[in-house]
Amino acid sequence: MTQKNNQPTSIQEILKNAFAAAVAVADPQVIVPQYLAKIFPAGQEPKGRCLVVGAGKASASMASALEAYAGTHWPQVKLKGVVLTRYGHASPTAHIQIIEAGHPVPDQAGMDGAKAIYALTQELEPGDVLIALVSGGGSSLLTLPQEGISIDDMRKTTEALLRSGAPIEEMNIVRKHLSAILGGNLARVAIAHGARVEALLISDVTGDSPADIASGPCAADYSTYQDALAIFEKYRLGEDEIPASVLNHLAQGLAGKKPETLKDADLVNAQVANHVIATAYKSLEAAADYVRSQGYEPIVLGDTITGEAQAVGRTQADLAREHLAKGDKPLAIISGGECTVTIPAGIKGRGGRCSEYLLSLFAASKDLPHLAALAADTDGIDGSEKNAGAWFTGDVRKGSLAKGIAPEPFLLSHDCYGFFAELGALVETGPTLTNVNDFRIILLNQ
Repeated sequence: MTQKNNQPTSIQEILKNAFAAAVAVADPQVIVPQYLAKIFPAGQEPKGRCLVVGAGKASASMASALEAYAGTHWPQVKLKGVVLTRYGHASPTAHIQIIEAGHPVPDQAGMDGAKAIYALTQELEPGDVLIALVSGGGSSLLTLPQEGISIDDMRKTTEALLRSGAPIEEMNIVRKHLSAILGGNLARVAIAHGARVEALLISDVTGDSPADIASGPCAADYSTYQDALAIFEKYRLGEDEIPASVLNHLAQGLAGKKPETLKDADLVNAQVANHVIATAYKSLEAAADYVRSQGYEPIVLGDTITGEAQAVGRTQADLAREHLAKGDKPLAIISGGECTVTIPAGIKGRGGRCSEYLLSLFAASKDLPHLAALAADTDGIDGSEKNAGAWFTGDVRKGSLAKGIAPEPFLLSHDCYGFFAELGALVETGPTLTNVNDFRIILLNQ
């Protein structure tokens, strides 16, 4: 263990510092100004009106960073805008209105905010610039249903998909085809008004495709109405779970009676650019650099690991066991990607996919007393509670034995929050005002 101010850095500190490094590299206050300078170099600042819209867990922080940059570098530009974020994720702004709304289940505040964003884009004129600040969480926040679909219908559809265990990528395909904004429809409005679109994206999705980040409000979409209906069929969601208005809209789209989402052909000769300014992989690399400075050899598994959280936890326990059998040096296994948690009917559950993964790893690694780990969502909120995730070391494992707290009952009831809360091993950061998906680290000491 590395000495720090003549004091050894504890395993717990290394876990938490690695997570902090992953979050810091995606800080909007740092990266937004860097990219604005690239997009609008000296002499090419916005000349017409500059309207700002956005949605996501990081978008309010992105808006405050943009305002600060514009105040210094574009003093002649008057900003006007509306940005939607999750409750508790606001950031101070003077010219851009920040609206807080429900996530992951949409509410009326989100619908009203999405209406305000849509109305603002209708004010665009040729020569204007629309800057879109987009981050994870934007899909449910930008809930402006197509005509004939109510906010309650959207809420019921979202809840049914969440309970089915459908991954976020599939949920977003459905959302795109029910929305007046997602799936490139926001850019479509700007294009029709002759405006330029510059979208800054903080990615929380595997692959970092602009079409997938917050369901791509300014990006060409690759999915179809057929894809959306196939997802309902895959998870056996029918008339009992999905409102009739939703099913009817998708059926009409399939029949060609509703326009498809924005496609590449619609962007020919259009002034639309999407810039991915932060990714999960960059955050994993930042954590790897940190643990390397602490004497660990990092093994980065990538940011595309998906699947049921409990199954991923068991798989990574096996992987850790293999590495311990082969090596004689401290290792750090680092990964990202969004797991899923399928909750059976009648079970409420407490926690989220990060702490569920971690509890599964804890249970599957009882024979590895020197294994320590942390899993947390970089937005600061993991699932149903207010913690970002959880962590454990050998001391936490000893504490569970001393208190007689076994992981198995908590896994069965999907109460991973309750388990780690009992042991004082929650990661509690509050909203981080960014979001580059989940972060997982396993420390292996010989």
